[in-house]
Parts: sequence; structure tokens; C-alpha cells
Amino acid sequence: MPESQANVAEFTVSELSAALRRTVEDAYGYVRVRGEISGYKGPSPSGHVYFRLKDDKAVLESVVWKGVFGRLRFKPEEGLEVIASGKLTTFAGSSKYQIVIEAIEPAGVGALMALLEERKRKLTAEGLFDEARKQLIPYLPEVIGVVTSPTGAVIRDILHRLADRFPRHVIVWPVKVQGDGSAEQVAAAIRGFNAMSEDGRIRRPDLLIVARGGGSLEDLWSFNEEIVVRAAADSMIPLISAVGHETDFTLIDFAADKRAPTPTAAAEMAVPVRADLIAELMSKARRALACWQRAQDHRRTELRAAARALPNAEELLAGPRQRLDACAERLPRALRANAQIHHTQFSRVSGRLSPQLLRTAVERRRVRLDACTQRLGTALKTYRETQLNRVTHARDRVTALAERSHRALQALIATREARLERSYQLLRAFSYQSVLERGFALVRDGSGHPLRSAAAVTPGMPLDIELADGCVGATAQSVRQAGEPAQVQPSIPASWKPRKPKTGTGGGSGQGSLFG
Repeated sequence: MPESQANVAEFTVSELSAALRRTVEDAYGYVRVRGEISGYKGPSPSGHVYFRLKDDKAVLESVVWKGVFGRLRFKPEEGLEVIASGKLTTFAGSSKYQIVIEAIEPAGVGALMALLEERKRKLTAEGLFDEARKQLIPYLPEVIGVVTSPTGAVIRDILHRLADRFPRHVIVWPVKVQGDGSAEQVAAAIRGFNAMSEDGRIRRPDLLIVARGGGSLEDLWSFNEEIVVRAAADSMIPLISAVGHETDFTLIDFAADKRAPTPTAAAEMAVPVRADLIAELMSKARRALACWQRAQDHRRTELRAAARALPNAEELLAGPRQRLDACAERLPRALRANAQIHHTQFSRVSGRLSPQLLRTAVERRRVRLDACTQRLGTALKTYRETQLNRVTHARDRVTALAERSHRALQALIATREARLERSYQLLRAFSYQSVLERGFALVRDGSGHPLRSAAAVTPGMPLDIELADGCVGATAQSVRQAGEPAQVQPSIPASWKPRKPKTGTGGGSGQGSLFG
């Protein structure tokens, strides 16, 4: 051995392992490592989790302590690419380095997770996840609608489980469950089932199952889209969400009326077990029969006890039978005595009903009838005359009222005509037309508004001058104040002639020329 190597310090294996551990932990205290999970078998008997992170060139041993694993929001899965955060250290027992993971998240889904949380808070604030919105799942639906891929194992598992438990009519709406356009297809399927008629050729389902197998967050992202969540929340048909495995949660799970951990569990929630129902029905039938038999035995015992407390029928009928015999003996004598009494009464009444008495009574009633008839005729004649007098008096009164109303109407019309004439005269007295007939003129601007002062007129302004017998168009040449001499003589076209005033429309000799 060379002397230079003989002077090198000597370490024990433990010392060297501890030194290496300090070096690694000091150099890489806290790291984030991206890789694929390999060798994951779940928690060990101690509760700790061991697996490897690998890429195409290297492998890194990983460990998650029991306490940390229980707090992880995202659980590791075999073959899933993740980003693990933790401390890098060594394990002296096997001379290898490893990472002690404190947090783990899917690789590339950090933004997705943040978006998912934000979307969840938004939809929760809108009330789409409220328990009050959720409907009860029907106990035994007649028709079940399934929204899933028609080629996957999910639909086969659902149909197989339904056939084992309680066969029902199933309508499958085939959709894409992953990739572009899958969210729109799932939402359209949910709304399509709800739009079906209950009495149509294809009956509307009583229950909906939205199902998909497990996968990564990216694979299940279609079921986190708002269009799918809102369609599930708006569904009037009770809906079971069966997306992914037990550890997979999507936003449709919160909006659905019930969440199933797996598609098979969704089928189990949808229908009961037929054999169990039959067994329970038979058990209830046996219990009902046994209960009825016990009730009959109880009533039979009560009847026998009551029968023993009742007296003998012969004893009950002995007294009434003896009274009946006594009455039967007295009945013939009583009948003969009653007949004799009625015969005597009949003879007494027949003596009073002789023909002479009847004729006398009839004659007396005829006389009374004649007297009543005579009085009735007299009363009717008197009533007729009274009514005729009243009608005559009423007719005279109506005639007098008609004449008075005619005279009053004529007087009212004359009064109204006189008032109208006075109003007309007053209107003419206050109308500007009367002023124009006295030789004045009304000057308006080009817009038809009257001009009340010279200050409102500017040179070159078109004017409209209204006289008593017509209107004259003019243009202002100049403007001067009252009392100022005219400075500009207006030019009068040679062809212009003043209008002749109409006869009878104004007093005096009429209005002169505007410029004369």
C-alpha cells in the first residue's frame, strides 16, 4: 500500500453512511422530483408507503410516512407521472439514497388542480352542490338510462350487475368519455334523456347513470367541465355519478343526486337484489300469515270465554214464550170485543147520514156559493173601474208633463243660442282678425312665428305679412328704431301691383301699400 494512502483517515461503515447522509441532506435539503410511480403496492403493514420514481434513465427510491400518507390529497397510483416534494436522504440499511415525500401532485396538473378548485368554489357559491337540490333515487326504476362509452368495459359491468340483481330495461346513450368534444356529448346526452317524453315510443328513463372507468385527472377532466356539471344539476331525472374509481372525484359527483365509487356500485345502487326481495316478501308473507293465525286463535279464545259467560238460550226464551202463550189465549176474546165496539160506533154514525140530511147540507152550501159568487163579481167590477180611473189620471198627467218638457226644451235651446251668440261676439271683439280689419298687419318670420319688436328682425330676413284680406311675402331691407328716418328706399318691382281689398271684409278704404 502506498504511504499516501496509508495516512487516509479510517471510517466505519456507520460513520461513512452518516457522513454521506449529512452531505446529501445539506446539498439537497428540499427538492421537487418529477417521475413515474413504479412498484406501488399500497401501504405496508406499518402504514408507510414505499415505491420508486423513475424516468427513462434513472430510478429514485421513495417513501411516504404513515402520518403524511393520510394527509395526502392525491394518492399515488401505479404508472402515474407525478411531481413529488420532500427531503433527499440516504438509507444506510441498503446503501442507497431516497426521497422522503411530504407532498405529491400529478405532473402537469398543477394548473388543472387550481382551476378545478376555483371552479368548485364558483359552482358551490351558485348552489349547484346544495343537498336540498338532490333527488331521491327510485327504489325500483322501470327504465335506466346509461351515459357512457358503448365499447368499454363499464357498460358490460353495469349490464352484468343489473342482470344479476334485478333485470331492468336499459337505454344506452353512447358518448366519448375522454378527449375533445366528450364534455359536450355527455351534457347533450343528459339533456337528451330529460327531453324524452314519458309517453313516447321510447319511454323516458326513471334513473340516469353517468359512468366511466378510472384514469388520470386529465382523462377524467371532461367530467369537471361546467357544461357537464350544469347539465347534471339541471336534470329532472335522478342521476348517479359513477366516474373513475373510489379515489377519483370529479365535479359531477357533487352535482349528481348520488355518487357511486365504481360503475358496478352504481348498478347496485340503481336496483335491489331480486332474490333478496323475493326472500323478504316470502318472509313477510309468512309473518303476516302467522300474525293472522295468532289473531284468529286469540279471537277464538275470547269468543269461547264470552260464550261461557252468556246464559242458556232456553232460559232466556222461557219468560217471553210464557207471555206469548198468555197473549194468544186473550187475543180471540179481545178481537170479538173490539169488533162489537166498532159495530156500535158505525151504527151510531150511519143514523146521522140519511139522504135528507145530505140534501139539506148540499143545498146550504150551494146558497153560500151563490152569495160568494155575487160578491166576487161586484168586487171585480169595482176594482176594474178603479183601475180605469187610475189609468186615465196617469195618461192626463203624462200628457201635461210632455207639454211642459217641450216648452222647457224650447226655452233651454233659446237660452243656449243667445249665450252662443254672445260668446261669438266676444270672440270677434278679442280676435286679432278684427284688428287686421281696422287697417293693421301681422308680421311673421320665415318659421311662422309672430314678430313683436324690430330688434327681432335682421336685414335680409324673409317676412310674411298678413292683412285682413290676404298675406304678402316680403324681405327686410333695413332695421331702424321708432322715430328714425328711413335711409333706404325699398325697390318695388315694376310688375308688382297691390291687391284689391275684398268688398265687405273691412271698414274704411282698406289697407294701403306696405311701402307707400
